[in-house]
Amino acid sequence: MSSPLRQDLAAASEATWRAEVELPPVVPDQLRPPEPGTAGTRERHRLLWERHALRRERARANLTTALDPERGLPVASTSTVVAYLRALLRRRAGLVTVVTATNALAAAAGLAVPFLLGRLVDVVVAADGDPALSTVRTFGVLLVVVLLAQAVLTFLAKTLAAVLGQGVLAEAREDVIRAVLRLPLGKVEAASTGDLVTRVTRDVGSMSGAVRWALPEFIIGVVTVLLTVGAMVLNSWALAAPTLVMATLSLWQVRRYLQQAPAAYLLEGATYSDINTALTETVEGVRTVEAYGLQRARRRAGVDDIEVSAQAERYGLTLRNILFAVMDMAFSLPRVLTLVVGALLYTQGGVTLGQITTAMLFIETFYGPFDRLVGTVDRLQVGVASTTRLLGIAEVPADREPGTGRPRGDRLLGRGLRYAYRPGHDVLHGIDLTLEPGERLAIVGPSGSGKSTLGRLLAGIHAPVSGSVTVGGVELVELPLEALRNQVALVTQEHHVFRGSVRDNVELAREGSGEEPVWRALAAVDADAWVRELPDGLDTVLGSGQHPLTPAQAQQVALARLILADPHTLVLDEATSLIDPRTARHLEGSMSALLTGRTVVAIAHRLHTAHDADRIAVVQDGRIVELGSHDELIEQDGEYASLWRAWTS
Repeated sequence: MSSPLRQDLAAASEATWRAEVELPPVVPDQLRPPEPGTAGTRERHRLLWERHALRRERARANLTTALDPERGLPVASTSTVVAYLRALLRRRAGLVTVVTATNALAAAAGLAVPFLLGRLVDVVVAADGDPALSTVRTFGVLLVVVLLAQAVLTFLAKTLAAVLGQGVLAEAREDVIRAVLRLPLGKVEAASTGDLVTRVTRDVGSMSGAVRWALPEFIIGVVTVLLTVGAMVLNSWALAAPTLVMATLSLWQVRRYLQQAPAAYLLEGATYSDINTALTETVEGVRTVEAYGLQRARRRAGVDDIEVSAQAERYGLTLRNILFAVMDMAFSLPRVLTLVVGALLYTQGGVTLGQITTAMLFIETFYGPFDRLVGTVDRLQVGVASTTRLLGIAEVPADREPGTGRPRGDRLLGRGLRYAYRPGHDVLHGIDLTLEPGERLAIVGPSGSGKSTLGRLLAGIHAPVSGSVTVGGVELVELPLEALRNQVALVTQEHHVFRGSVRDNVELAREGSGEEPVWRALAAVDADAWVRELPDGLDTVLGSGQHPLTPAQAQQVALARLILADPHTLVLDEATSLIDPRTARHLEGSMSALLTGRTVVAIAHRLHTAHDADRIAVVQDGRIVELGSHDELIEQDGEYASLWRAWTS
């Protein structure tokens, strides 16, 4: 089969894709470690810190860009995230108070054990190693009671913390879904698929872990650490001093880490988005990749994205390693220092053996929660970074502001329509168009002329940069979305079957419609017969992993949804172009019921669609250059006539 392109164009296209362009490496040489044996220990150490500084600058640069991107989706500021989480917790103030109080009681019960053991040591020493049996029994009973109380309180505290975390998570997920669903379609198209997918998968997962686990653990850790510090000082401020001094010094590194970690985690999230974008493009364009022999180029692109991501991971890993090294020193030294200080004070009668015992047990009690608290803060940093990306979706401004007016009639009118996907680059240039109720208009023209963009403006998907599209005298973009979809609907070759029953999939257009309207809608598109043969009829579950549908059946479900919505105007963007010809002919028969009595705008990529339209608009370079019926335009012998001759020949 010969190529539809001229040989010179085909060769130029192939050369463009295959060209080995000299591009700078995705990872600069300064970020690569020296080869083994080429540098001494001091030199390798110096280069390591130089690489760390360069990675820090890359993370900061990404943060600056992410907060206010020219294209794509932004990220929210940390202050926005803090305010959002504070609002979530404020709405559960009572539960937060109960969780905090329960954890405080559990921590207090746990701290009573070192006190009792210390006092028992003092009693044994005072009795020269031969205490009364009743005294030992009393201490034993008290320890058992305290341990049982701690176990019960800890279980209750964990349960309440889980309830708190799951409640916050549920509301946060609903907020994310609402934010995603209200995104302007133009912004979704401008953002990469990988970025949006990463935000609603990995970032939601990270936020979920932070809310369900890290947030309750943070509350528990703070309460336990504060109570332990108070108990240590109450036992002996001198014995508590080494622990408090080392913990205070380590907080400097914790603070430094918290300042640098958000940029690191945001950079990691951005690189995951790039990996997903490249992978999605390769999978969706696999036939193009095979046709042009681009397998090696696509693999190289994937390897480059992974290498960039590895550099981002190394920066975050280095930050954590520095933090953990400091924390290990803060954990180890106080044990030795407390023993030395305790021995000196004991020889001078400043403390008792029981106090030293209690102090050593408190050190273990303190650093367990303190270690978990630092780990929890790290986990929270990951969650906060993901939440900034999720809340960034909510910060995308709406492209419309619903008004209070309602249409008076079905007449669709476009005046002075201009549209630009990028500022200053109009793709439509002042189009005027009037559609009378019941009229069928076909829009034709070469690829890239603006046909689909015009259709989206007429369907209210996009708001024009200037000009207006009105229905019944009301701007389309001023109608609430629920009202808009009952007026004008866009039908494309893309259809989606949601996980749920057949009834749920059809009723999406008008919830609570009832069974009879659903059956009438299915019958109108010739789908009722095969639905009745399904295992559970209308209750058969469709979607991923459930009952499969053929492409024609899936499109029929989508058309039945439109029948139920009952818009008076339909914008058809080749709704059957991606389906095989036999199925497409059957579906076009099903669509006749949908089109009867409605105003129809058909974006015609195949000219046989335009032949029977009442009028045909020829769009070229973002302008309507011809408008009339098929016969009228053939007589004019202009652009449409040329297109028709090329099509029919």
